[in-house]
Amino acid sequence: MNNLLADPAPDFDQPVAVLKHCHGRIRKQLATMEKLLAHLPEHGADEQARQAATAVLKYFDKAAHLHHEDEEQDLLPMLLAVAKGDDAATLQALAPMILQEHKDMDAMWQDLHEQLAGIADGSGTQLSASIVRRFVQSYHGHMEREEGIVAPMALRLFGPDQMARLGGAMRQRRGLQQAVAPAPSIGEQVADLRKDYGQARLDESDVADDPMDQFTRWFEEALKAEVNEPNAMSVATVGEDGRPTSRIVLVKQFDARGFTWYTNYDSQKGRQLASKPFAALLFFWSELERQVRIEGRVERTSAEESDKYFNSRPLKSRLSAIASEQSEPIANRAALEEHYEQVARQYGEAPPRPQHWGGFRLVPERIEFWQGRRSRFHDRIVYTRQEDGSWTRQRLQP
Repeated sequence: MNNLLADPAPDFDQPVAVLKHCHGRIRKQLATMEKLLAHLPEHGADEQARQAATAVLKYFDKAAHLHHEDEEQDLLPMLLAVAKGDDAATLQALAPMILQEHKDMDAMWQDLHEQLAGIADGSGTQLSASIVRRFVQSYHGHMEREEGIVAPMALRLFGPDQMARLGGAMRQRRGLQQAVAPAPSIGEQVADLRKDYGQARLDESDVADDPMDQFTRWFEEALKAEVNEPNAMSVATVGEDGRPTSRIVLVKQFDARGFTWYTNYDSQKGRQLASKPFAALLFFWSELERQVRIEGRVERTSAEESDKYFNSRPLKSRLSAIASEQSEPIANRAALEEHYEQVARQYGEAPPRPQHWGGFRLVPERIEFWQGRRSRFHDRIVYTRQEDGSWTRQRLQP
């Protein structure tokens, strides 16, 4: 009537598998209860019936409530904390239902407990068929919802850290000690740093025909979202030896002509662009789970444009541009500060723009818009400039 051999259980480093294993054990006890219901009228509380009732009591008294607590105190709150969009709406509707089912099943168990206790000690033979059937039906429906909706959602939304947290809570609830493993190095931990994206999507029907219009739209959204330094971009250049280098600079203007930034023409990037006038830009707005990749030819801005921007800068920034021989070595910070003071004394309140300082403009030939999506199945739409100046657009695989 009841299989008394323990099933091998998965370890708590696989908490969702443990939850499903618990469901399997519950199903066996429910089946035992139904068999007991058919057994009692003919055989009464014989040895077989007493063993079956004892096994059902043992499991539901000692283990079933832990499964409910796993869901109520950890699994559901953790899912509600990370779910967005349709997932969040599904959980908002489902979570109250699951909690109410727990209460209803606990109430039914109290009635069944008294009857099963009598069978287990041989003092009774009554087991309510209606309560057993409602109890079994409630549990089966409850587990099917969890296995069909909650468990897949947890596997999809939880990263390694969240799985470890859930498994640790479940282990602690059962009074089990976790085996102590050697702590991984910080370099090894990098592999476990994951974030699943899901804030938005990028569809061909939603994007502008012109990539500069699309960039303007996204940049405005980055400003509204108060992204940290939305104008910060990586600029990658290549030296004469073919080796790439990159750094973060601030874009100071973008329009139909391209993307403009200002720097020292004698710096490393200035020298590299003089010999190989091509670059790649990258904007990364983590708060919006977006990045924009831009490639193209680089040209210098006019002297008039450079003068206009230079004179709009704060005084100390203008003095710094004169004082610093960008990318060249210097003995120490004190020497750098002393050079700045000399420049400040020399030029006062109206320092002129040095000839070696000015603007670069990248004229885009390729612009890719990247929107993070769940499970690394990101949206990527790329624009490519044609010889006549028009743009083609296509989707790329993630």
